[in-house]
Amino acid sequence: MSTTPAAPPPGARLYHGGIPDLRPGDLIEPHPPAVIDGCAICEARAAGRDPEVPGLGVVDPATRHPDRVYVTSDREYGRFHASKVWLGDLYQVEPIGGLVLSTEDHWPSWTCKAASVVSVVSRAVRLTDRQRRTLLNKWERHDEAAALAQLAGGRQAG
Repeated sequence: MSTTPAAPPPGARLYHGGIPDLRPGDLIEPHPPAVIDGCAICEARAAGRDPEVPGLGVVDPATRHPDRVYVTSDREYGRFHASKVWLGDLYQVEPIGGLVLSTEDHWPSWTCKAASVVSVVSRAVRLTDRQRRTLLNKWERHDEAAALAQLAGGRQAG
């Protein structure tokens, strides 16, 4: 059970973190995952497998909707995705086509057919260790809230 609404609130800004050097008006369309030579996680994701790290298990699972573009109303979550791409950028975007709730995580995120760049929010996004820790803590709170909501929903159904 997701704690994210089926659609963002009216007037909410939507973000996409990804490939660099786009400009307002450019179109973001689905594309194959980027693969950095020698990166086992990149290679697994490109093959449609969930990457595993010994001792950690699955990390950064492969997208479940490679034919869609992901957008979020959480600016920091967008920054996280921009930081995963070498010198990736964060964009404010306008979705093209209807939004579908993403159930892959517990952040406020949706998928769409494509997205148009409205503005460039940040270029060459890099997160500091502190920013990553803050995001990880927020991520854990989102996961805990979703787990509690799922438990509560199961109790009500039973």
